[in-house]
Amino acid sequence: MSSKRFVLLAWLGCMAAGVITPLVAHAQDVGAEASTDSTTYTQKDEYKNQYTGQFTPGSGFDIIRTSRGSLNISVYGLFRFIDQMPGNQTFTDHLGRERAVAARNDINWHRTMIWLSGFFYDPKFRYTITVWSLPTTEQTLVFGLLRYVASQGLTFGAGIGPSLTARSMQGSWPFWAGSDRQMAEEFYRGGFSSAFFITGEPLKNLYYTASINRSLSQLGVTAANDNRSYAYSASLWVMPTTGEFGPRGGFGDLEEHQDLATRFGMSLCRSRENRFANLTDDPRHSQIKLSDGVNPFEADALAEGVTLTDLTYQEVAFDAGAKYHGFCFQAEYAFRRLSDFNATGPVPETSITDNGFYAEAMQMVVKRTLGIYAATGYVFDQFQRHPWEVAGGASFYPYHNRNLRFNLHLIHIEKSPTGSSFGYYTAGQTGTTMSLGADILF
Repeated sequence: MSSKRFVLLAWLGCMAAGVITPLVAHAQDVGAEASTDSTTYTQKDEYKNQYTGQFTPGSGFDIIRTSRGSLNISVYGLFRFIDQMPGNQTFTDHLGRERAVAARNDINWHRTMIWLSGFFYDPKFRYTITVWSLPTTEQTLVFGLLRYVASQGLTFGAGIGPSLTARSMQGSWPFWAGSDRQMAEEFYRGGFSSAFFITGEPLKNLYYTASINRSLSQLGVTAANDNRSYAYSASLWVMPTTGEFGPRGGFGDLEEHQDLATRFGMSLCRSRENRFANLTDDPRHSQIKLSDGVNPFEADALAEGVTLTDLTYQEVAFDAGAKYHGFCFQAEYAFRRLSDFNATGPVPETSITDNGFYAEAMQMVVKRTLGIYAATGYVFDQFQRHPWEVAGGASFYPYHNRNLRFNLHLIHIEKSPTGSSFGYYTAGQTGTTMSLGADILF
């Protein structure tokens, strides 16, 4: 697919969707704007989506609230067992080379998030300080986000934020089918990095966000390794029927919608990416994968004896969802193009274009207590590997709300195009993955 055709597709998607996306501050922020001593929030506020993606607090506990500022503390935690089977296997990459699959079988306190949030002097000036810890990789980070709510139609923000490449990057976490993303979305999405953004709701039920990020993903990349390029992304969405899509716009209809709730959106991103390391070192960039799960910035990834130093990432995704009487369906289709390669030698491809989708549905079989779901995904890739998956599971909510959940998630996957220590997948795996987890958010 040529660059011009890619841009035309994205432009036509914008025109067809007539849509707009993300932010409305989390519940305590809305309360703070209305009154500095109010802690009463409406269901409508709770149902609106959150801009900061995985870094959005829960309702938390108000520690202090005065005319000069407020402090709220919120926590998320995940304990999980995961087994990727079979444990010993190999796969063949797109150049015909055999590689080992690093299948996991572990039990871990997997992820911790602690948020300190509130307003400072002016209720329109809001802050969030996040402590993010991943014991599975022994990583702990502390970072912030500042926002100024100029009006309902315009909010300015700066801090760590998502590249707006997929629906799950824009606030639905952790209200997903399982505790991590589905295969196709994990493959084509971007990550999180330092960003400046504008966002708002200029018309009823109509949202937009535009963001300039330091790069597609900042994880593992220091300022000393960074290049001079930025990632540019935007998202649009509309919720035309009820004006909401449940808490955080997340998956599942635990809330038992009596009227049909719908959501339609799209996301766009363009970024010039670098390996962020010397040619003699392993690449620091780990977000992008080829459809065989290989990091394109690895030595010999696209050709023997050649190392890629720079590429251009372009992506457009379309999503849709519906909820009614305990049933939920959502799906997303994305196109991703890698091009403009700089390398130490010739590579056979001038660009690599992949597209893929995921779809998932859930039914609450016991009202506000037990949901059963199924999911599938497929990647139509340039290397003709055709990765796919089928998945299913169950979520149990013992207190009839989303604050505590026990989850069973089963996946059969063929030729996984993605892999990390964060999610369900390891590069190249063909087989079955089982996950048992418990997560909390308060």
